Amino acid sequence: MADQGDEDLQMALQMSMQQSLPEPKRSKPRDGVAGVFSGSPEESAEYKSRRLQRELMAAAAEKRMLATKSDLPPTAKGGKSVITGQKEELPVEGVNFGLEVVNSGKELSLGEATQLFFMVFGGEVSKDILAQWSNQGIRFSRDPETTMGLVQHEGGPCGVLAAIQAFVLKYILFFRDELAQGVPITPQSWGARKLCQSQPVPSDNVSSFTEDAKARALVRSMGEILFLCGSNTRAVIATLSVVGNGIECSEGNEKDKIIAKALEGLSIESASDIHKILRVDTYTSQTSALQRLEAMIPVFQSRMGAILFLISALLSRGLDSVQADRDDPSLPLVTAPFGHASQEIVNLLLCGQAVPNLFDGRMDLGGGMFLKGISRNVEVGFLTLLESLNFCKVGQFLKCSKWPIWVVGSESHYTVLFALDTSVQDENELEERESQIRKAFDARDQSGGGCFISVEGFHQVLRETNIRLPSEKLDHLCNAGFIVWSEFWQVILDLDKNLGGLKDSSGLMGKKVFDLYHFNGIAKSDLNGSQLNSEGETPVQRPRLTKLRVSVPPRWTPEEFMANVPVSSVSGAKDSNGKDTEVAKPEPSQYAPLVDCIRTRWPRAVCSWLGDPPSIV
Repeated sequence: MADQGDEDLQMALQMSMQQSLPEPKRSKPRDGVAGVFSGSPEESAEYKSRRLQRELMAAAAEKRMLATKSDLPPTAKGGKSVITGQKEELPVEGVNFGLEVVNSGKELSLGEATQLFFMVFGGEVSKDILAQWSNQGIRFSRDPETTMGLVQHEGGPCGVLAAIQAFVLKYILFFRDELAQGVPITPQSWGARKLCQSQPVPSDNVSSFTEDAKARALVRSMGEILFLCGSNTRAVIATLSVVGNGIECSEGNEKDKIIAKALEGLSIESASDIHKILRVDTYTSQTSALQRLEAMIPVFQSRMGAILFLISALLSRGLDSVQADRDDPSLPLVTAPFGHASQEIVNLLLCGQAVPNLFDGRMDLGGGMFLKGISRNVEVGFLTLLESLNFCKVGQFLKCSKWPIWVVGSESHYTVLFALDTSVQDENELEERESQIRKAFDARDQSGGGCFISVEGFHQVLRETNIRLPSEKLDHLCNAGFIVWSEFWQVILDLDKNLGGLKDSSGLMGKKVFDLYHFNGIAKSDLNGSQLNSEGETPVQRPRLTKLRVSVPPRWTPEEFMANVPVSSVSGAKDSNGKDTEVAKPEPSQYAPLVDCIRTRWPRAVCSWLGDPPSIV
């Protein structure tokens, strides 16, 4: 059987080579379509079918050969496959860097490379899409106003960059003291919800972080995502065979020069390219993985960085597990025709599973069929314009993430929304109070829908909810022998908070007011006060950071509130000393599509900003 497998593999490989020599590889986009093995630029349907058949024959023969290899020495057994995560009998090869590593520098087999390429790009993919994904590094912006952000120059990999960006913000905003001091952040703290011990980041200083702090945040973010994909047991780090280990001994710009030279003319246009140039290291120690990532940061900053990180995440999850996560495994993860990252890619990086949907749990369609959604709480969340258009439903796991950071999806792009204060996720104080009072009232309501209770039950409600009504209001409510909710509600609205009511003497009337920041990493023209280049023609291309003022009224609308509160209580308010205070004026309302995304998280939100409107495209 092994001999037959050898013969099948040799025959398939010989057949696959019986075609015209490929064109020299280029790093820039080309027209046309790339297949698994790029040959003539004008491939007929029959030719493509034969090529695919040869490739599948090779993969099948290779699997048969691996299955029959039972004569390997014991020291070569027991490693874990980077594809399935299961034990397989493969020799450990490569150089040990003094780290706890399994299968260091392992190359993917041709069958594994084929499975990976087809999963990501499908059977037919344009040269432009391949070029987009082969020319995007993971680099911070050089613009002074957006130095905390990862910059994107081409469409396509924004889903990968936005997910990494969200985790980077988690570290630089809420673990900034540890980053600045170089204090190790243990893997256990990755999933811990705790407030940063230092003061919140000043709102006018949101982009002022040292290069070291940003680099540490990037390493920890990448490590957290990869172990999240690997069920917190392993991380696979993909690098390139053409980049030697000597870069670890180089410094500064010298590393960039070495890598740039090594990548000259290099591109990923087929499964055979992945097979030739990709090397993978599997780590079970989180500390060792972080050390390796730190050493390989120049590679991820290179133009191949985004695709390498995506491959690392897929292999950390295991290709078979990725396919099992999906509702339709036949579709490529990079979507046509523009090469955007699919929702499955974004979900993989945010929650560790490549599920295609955004709702909590899974949806039972009957007959044993299910649609898979988000199964657990997440560190950073997700909001989408598509929910406001009723195309999908985002569950509470993604809306109410542990940290106030969200990847924002539109029809064609991914950006990031974040806050500097975790209290933006707290429930409205007066809404919570209203719910508490209504729950106590309803517990005594035996009217069968009449919304009234007895005087005895009313006194129990007052004791339970710690409401202290003035004697004249109490007598007025109890005169009829029963208490109607609508009358009680009006009294509560006009009763000061320190007596247990809902009257807000600050003048906000229960409204939450806070700041959000929106970051769009794609470098586009800055229309507001833009600068010109040396020729005086084109505006500066740079990422954009927008600060939004958000006001969220309580569940009852301002009109309802005004109708239920006497004029004297809203035309002016009194402080603790009895002096009149000016009621806060309503915030000016502005609109952009991002506002619709924000309202999926905070219904009735009113937003305003200075300068250009925030863009989610």
